[in-house]
Amino acid sequence: MPEALPAAEPVRIGIVSVSDRASRGVYEDKGLPALREWLERALHNPVQFEERLIPDEQERISATLIDLVDAVGCHLVLTTGGTGPAPRDVTPEATLAVAHREMPGFGEQMRQIGLRFVPTAILSRQVAVIRHGSLIVNLPGQPKAIAETLEGLKDADGGTVVPGIFAAVPYCIDLIGGPYLEARESVCKAFRPKDARRPARPEAPISPPAR
Repeated sequence: MPEALPAAEPVRIGIVSVSDRASRGVYEDKGLPALREWLERALHNPVQFEERLIPDEQERISATLIDLVDAVGCHLVLTTGGTGPAPRDVTPEATLAVAHREMPGFGEQMRQIGLRFVPTAILSRQVAVIRHGSLIVNLPGQPKAIAETLEGLKDADGGTVVPGIFAAVPYCIDLIGGPYLEARESVCKAFRPKDARRPARPEAPISPPAR
């Protein structure tokens, strides 16, 4: 019998929804549930989520990102909302303000995915950065767009049409010293060079998340 694989490493992930109206309770926030649901489907790793719902205020966004990385110790932080051209859309500025390094390829690929649906995807200003040992990525605001951006687009036979950005996230986390993220290939196949791969974990039913 093949040797049993060790347990998947735990990972701490910050998820941040940026919305004036949702943070005031004017309407129900859909960004945090969408992020949490996709990550629970996509990862074998046990995940501890750190959730924040905050208004479109640049200083507040930057302070939240600093807290999640520096104090809470998140290995990955995903934000949703506030990346358009409107005056109150300041998530990219707030993210760049706390960056040690910018990762422009993520934003480029997110816009490529969006352009498959609407020409106004070029108005999106999502960025990704590294702060210490954490990757911070701005995502779109709609749940459907969040899943498409992370997972990518597939044809009717399941072949990849446009790769999602999450395929590159686990190896990026490796390179900055974080835990080994193990993605479920049925959701999103992570890419790593051969010498950086561990044995693939078999697919298994997704357990209900701990609350």
